[in-house]
Amino acid sequence: MSPLPPPPSWSSFLARYPAVLRWGIYPFAAVFGLILFGLALAGIVTVIVYPQLPSLEVLTDYRPKIPLRVYTSDGYLIGEFGEERRNFVQMKDVPLLMKQAILAAEDERFYQHPGIDTLGVLRAAYSNFTSGGKHQGASTITMQVARNFFLSTEKTLTRKLYEALLAFKIEHSLSKDEIFQLYINQIYLGQRAYGFAAAAQIYFGKPLAAISAAEAAMLAGLPKAPSTFNPVANPKRARLRQLYVLRRMHDLGWISSPALKEAQDEPLHVKRDVNDFGVHADYVAEMARQMVVERFPDDAYVNGFSVITTITLADQQAAYASLRRGVLDYDRRHGYRGAEAYADMSGIGSDQDEEVEDLLQDFDDAGDLKPALVLSASTTAISAYLRGGEVLRISGDGLKFAARMIDDKAPANKRLRRGAIIRVGRDDKGAWQIMQLPEIEAAFVSANPIDGAIRALVGGFDFNRGKFNHVTQAWRQPGSSFKPFIYSAALEKGYNPASVIADEPISISAEETGSQAWEPHNYDGKYEGPMSMRTALAKSKNMVSIRLLRAIGTQYAQDYASRFGFDPEKHPPYLTLALGAGSVTPWQQLAAYAVFANGGYKIEPYIVRQILDQHGKVLAAAQPVLAGDENQRVLDARNAWLMDSMMHDVAQRGTAARASQMLKRRDLAGKTGTTNDYVDAWFCGYQPTIVGIAWIGFDQPKRMGNGETGGTAALPIWINYMQKALVGVPESYMDMPGGLSQVTTHDASGKRAGQEFIYREMIPEVPVDEEIAGEAAVATKPPAAAAPVQDAKPLVVEKKPN
Repeated sequence: MSPLPPPPSWSSFLARYPAVLRWGIYPFAAVFGLILFGLALAGIVTVIVYPQLPSLEVLTDYRPKIPLRVYTSDGYLIGEFGEERRNFVQMKDVPLLMKQAILAAEDERFYQHPGIDTLGVLRAAYSNFTSGGKHQGASTITMQVARNFFLSTEKTLTRKLYEALLAFKIEHSLSKDEIFQLYINQIYLGQRAYGFAAAAQIYFGKPLAAISAAEAAMLAGLPKAPSTFNPVANPKRARLRQLYVLRRMHDLGWISSPALKEAQDEPLHVKRDVNDFGVHADYVAEMARQMVVERFPDDAYVNGFSVITTITLADQQAAYASLRRGVLDYDRRHGYRGAEAYADMSGIGSDQDEEVEDLLQDFDDAGDLKPALVLSASTTAISAYLRGGEVLRISGDGLKFAARMIDDKAPANKRLRRGAIIRVGRDDKGAWQIMQLPEIEAAFVSANPIDGAIRALVGGFDFNRGKFNHVTQAWRQPGSSFKPFIYSAALEKGYNPASVIADEPISISAEETGSQAWEPHNYDGKYEGPMSMRTALAKSKNMVSIRLLRAIGTQYAQDYASRFGFDPEKHPPYLTLALGAGSVTPWQQLAAYAVFANGGYKIEPYIVRQILDQHGKVLAAAQPVLAGDENQRVLDARNAWLMDSMMHDVAQRGTAARASQMLKRRDLAGKTGTTNDYVDAWFCGYQPTIVGIAWIGFDQPKRMGNGETGGTAALPIWINYMQKALVGVPESYMDMPGGLSQVTTHDASGKRAGQEFIYREMIPEVPVDEEIAGEAAVATKPPAAAAPVQDAKPLVVEKKPN
């Protein structure tokens, strides 16, 4: 067998096949050379640029901007203020599900690549090529961290180069978990939310640890386009992105098929109002914000301060609900006013068009009053589109309130028809009904009368509609709610609860009123002749108050009222002062009535308990002076006790008797207030552990309507709050101080009327003014055996020695 011939040499092969050299080797060599050149160029650039990259101190010493947060005294978040809403979270506290969702959406090979994912770049390039130029990015989480901290978002090769180099530098300096933690806390996710912990709270109202797979996928889909793809701005786009993230999580083996199906089917309850913290305390949060900004103007919104207020969750929720109910009840008593506005639906082809949602864009929720777009209307049913896509069919009882604005006789500019914007809400049974935004306003505030700590404060019907705080800023006439201060002044002048005064018409000269002649009348137009001070206060008799004020002097009464905290210049010394013609705020009323509730001590209401830095260090704290400190006494203890006793009668058998009937307790005291022509309505009342003030009226003062008295319009707000606030609180009463004696009283005809307590030194000389009373009001000697006054604890009764 002959030997095999030697294989041809490489040179002979190329000589025999020159085309191979021309079409194969040379292009390969050219590409290879370009790669070498590119690597060399990149190396040169790296050598030049890398040392000029910014320091990573901002990452290694990460100090994010943390907003100001406001809390209830029992730890519930009620407000957050700052350009960046962020809840810093440690990596160990981030749920695994959240981490997996982020990696599936943004960088599944994060823990494998060195900062730049080569496979990801090639995959994105191939996808862009095969999809006809649709852009798919290849930024890793590390590159996004570099961009967020150091670079702009402009799409240039220079920026991309810096981003890649910074990514390498970051990977060299920080661990993967440290980089991931920076990303989780720094990334912008729409609605002013920075970081996933803040986003969980803003979009779903829950902490990051409590989110579901469906919610995690929704949040993880936000970094791609946070402003336009978030579930508030664009629910449909956000939903598509969420489903993509869920599929990626399933493909990567991080969730099972049943879990995927469950997450896909889970309905998400997205908060549309970024300021909805689940506790309706916007006015309280704003008051706290103002205090912090005043004290720390430069650092208020970035240093993570926490403000602990004095309110409690239960009290605040009760106050909010009772005020809303009171306002809406008033609104229903005065009829439906018609459509809120009209939307142009001429370009709407189908009621399912996306444009239908846009027509509601300018109408915000007002608590539980939601805007809806009428799709069709008849006298028997209305079909209305609710934001988010739900179509309501309202009929029967749900239409009753608006019935007169549905038929053809309704005014054209108010009638409910296709395109009308209405308000809907749920009734007590959960059924939808037509409602409306009320025009009237209200305020409620309550506090502990011992130290002044505010327990609840609602400054108006809806903070988003109007930030004017009616508790602290609204100067309104107090009406008859000012009478207890006139009566208290009269006690100091020698009168007592049994003093008899005429309830008869009176004519006042212009000289006495300071303006013009005045012929006042009782609010109900009825006159009952001579009666005791106790009865007159219970029935809120105007004629008695005016005669008392005339007897004690207007200047004395003005000076006397100032000890309760009222501004003398707001209460001119004229006889109209007897009917509350001055000006007060609910906040002032709160402090003033607390004096009666706590036995005669002036306290200062306060709403912020502590201000803390982000590490929990106390920066400022309230130091309230407690009732019981005799340096704070502004009212004789006997005067406070007698006024308390008389105001118990108001709540038992007078204009506020409904309070005791509804709450089924006898330790309530207070006074209704109705101004001239039903412009303002009040109820100011207390139980020994809590004092509360309710007011209702129009911002631009005008008549509320016949019969809208303090007992009708304001008292129900107070009662509904106290039904919650006094649960589990035992009945209690003020201890009777020394210096009082019990005597037998007589009415104007001389008949024995009962028993009454008076200042001991007032026996036997009780002031008698023939013009005012006509007859002495008490016996000259106390009875041999006396029973305790109504509404007081059984006590040892002091007697004047014989």
